[in-house]
Amino acid sequence: MFRHLLIPLDGSAMAEAALPAAAFLAEKFASRVTLMHVVERNPPSEVHGQSHLKNAREASAYLSALAQRAFAPGIVVDCHVHEAEVDNVAESIVAHADELQHDLVVMCSHGRGKALHLFLGSIAQRVINLGSLPVLITHPDEQGGIPSFSCRNILVPLDGAPGHLKALPVAKAMALVCKAALHLAIVVPLFGSLSGKAKFSGRLFPATASKILDMADQDAQEFIQAEMESLRSQGIAVSGHVLRGDPAGMIADAANTSSVDLTILATHGKTGMEAFWEGSVAHRICSFSRVPLLLIPLAKT
Repeated sequence: MFRHLLIPLDGSAMAEAALPAAAFLAEKFASRVTLMHVVERNPPSEVHGQSHLKNAREASAYLSALAQRAFAPGIVVDCHVHEAEVDNVAESIVAHADELQHDLVVMCSHGRGKALHLFLGSIAQRVINLGSLPVLITHPDEQGGIPSFSCRNILVPLDGAPGHLKALPVAKAMALVCKAALHLAIVVPLFGSLSGKAKFSGRLFPATASKILDMADQDAQEFIQAEMESLRSQGIAVSGHVLRGDPAGMIADAANTSSVDLTILATHGKTGMEAFWEGSVAHRICSFSRVPLLLIPLAKT
């Protein structure tokens, strides 16, 4: 499924938080790996309190050393330095999809504080917004170090919409290769946790909105039961739950407070103010959850 992984790096130890996940997947899927650095125009002298890579020669040496240190023998690791200086790192990463022919981007989201991160998004989130390839977003551990990565329990948030089921084939493949259990979750909002356009409509017609949400709860119960039966018939261990409340908050809490190793979510990739006003679930989960998040892009609308 994932034949070629791209790992963008800026030279900081925090960016290297993506490496354990990349090494794990490369071994499980026998994937080729490309470590990439994009030379920025007028780069800062430091990034996350550490010296920033300043030129192509320095970046090349850094990537070569990292390739030997972070990956097991037998994994093919290439190093690529984009030497032409750029202003937009995210655009450059996406532009390399055709050149390098990768099918998954693995990168760390550093975060900038919850409120600012929610509005501006990280480079990782902008990559998913600009491109059409899956992006696996990891985070540093609580001490800012490099976390370990495993894949024994996978959380798959669904909402019953046909488009969002695009995450399920990826989750099934991951479960089979990694021998992981899937945990399906549908969050039906309560009246008070509606967001975006639904919140506006609910205020106009509160009784109708409450009845619709109750019906959605019943539909979700039936939907998730059918999906669980299908997955079990394919030999996949699975559980399923229908939750009520704020979708992003409930999913982030479920991931953070349980034994979940990875969340897989289909998304339209909205970021910044657009995501804020539309109540983008994916954007908020990425901002507030510490669990690695695999985003599967949907067609832009």
